[in-house]
Amino acid sequence: MHLPRYRTSVALDLCIPTESVQADASNFAVLELFTERRDMMSLPVTEQQKPIGLISRNIFMSQMSKPFYHEVYGKKSCIAFMDKEPLIVDGAMSIEDLTFRAVDAGEKALADGFIITEDGALAGVGFGLQLMNVVATMQAEKNRQIMHSIDYASVIQRALLRTSDAELRATLPDAHLEWQPRDVVGGDFYFFERHAGGWFAAIADCTGHGVPGAFMTLIASSALSQALRELGPRDPAALIGAVSRAIKNLLGQDAGSGEATGHAGSNDGMDCAFLCYDEASASLRFAGAKLALHVVAPGEEAVRAIDGARMGVGYVDTPANYCWHNETLATPAGSLLFITTDGLLDQIGGARDIAYGKRRMREQLLAQRGAPAGDVAAALLQDSAAWQGAQPRRDDLTFFCFRL
Repeated sequence: MHLPRYRTSVALDLCIPTESVQADASNFAVLELFTERRDMMSLPVTEQQKPIGLISRNIFMSQMSKPFYHEVYGKKSCIAFMDKEPLIVDGAMSIEDLTFRAVDAGEKALADGFIITEDGALAGVGFGLQLMNVVATMQAEKNRQIMHSIDYASVIQRALLRTSDAELRATLPDAHLEWQPRDVVGGDFYFFERHAGGWFAAIADCTGHGVPGAFMTLIASSALSQALRELGPRDPAALIGAVSRAIKNLLGQDAGSGEATGHAGSNDGMDCAFLCYDEASASLRFAGAKLALHVVAPGEEAVRAIDGARMGVGYVDTPANYCWHNETLATPAGSLLFITTDGLLDQIGGARDIAYGKRRMREQLLAQRGAPAGDVAAALLQDSAAWQGAQPRRDDLTFFCFRL
């Protein structure tokens, strides 16, 4: 992607050519200028074309309107009412640097203006309102470019998920995978791949959301792809361990014994659930890190939860040698299985502004237990949206619902 380039704005872009007076000019001369030029708000004072001060129209006219000031000061040098330390900037100074200088100079630089020079000689004056307008325009353009970049990043992120979508549709006809980033891009990701005799799936919730979360999904999904190439898909627990070590190494978060050393520049990782299904034995192998697998088996009147380990993946305090464990489940035909990130469960709403929670999720799963996975997902989304109401979305939302 190529974004348009714009010339860097400089102080000279704000320059308004103006008259000036020499330091030996009288206050009567200044008064005459201000009287003739009612649009002139500030008047530079120079010596040999170099600016040495700035006379504010408002301050000057206020002083000269006082009793006897005409008589006392009229013939005296204009430096009597001159700001001897105005903000003077070179025309080549960037708008960003000028903004910092103007803020440091205080209110007078924004109210009365500042002097702009070229090669040390007076070029003109600039004013705070102009500066604020230019800064606002620049910020709006920066925001537009950032949003353009984020929109394009969303295209990339969705493209990376496309292969998994196609594999899932070809392998599990009764399945639904919902992925809703809170922002344009998100910190959740999923992976689905068919292999000889079965399939492998992963659902993950990385640290953060938006752009930081999206960066983490790239790191984590790349680590998962590498682990699958090296270990194969049949040991989800070992795969989680490999991904955890890869994240720790890549981000410099390996604390050795598992206790933070204070030297890591970040503390990021993910929660996840990895699944491997074996068609020959009709069994499902599950390993999780802070995510659970929920099962509604035919004939059962409750949702059974298989919890993942309480250890997150890749964080500073996650031991490099930590071992996650596999749970092998016999899955009778017709079993409904469900995994969700905390974006669904933690969403605030309802009459008391509390989290959606596991209980409501289980109620929906039981109520829709005989429905196709797509209908189960639709019912959950409708119920969670009604629960959310006017509350803002708190997090990315991802869940995987499927029937075997």
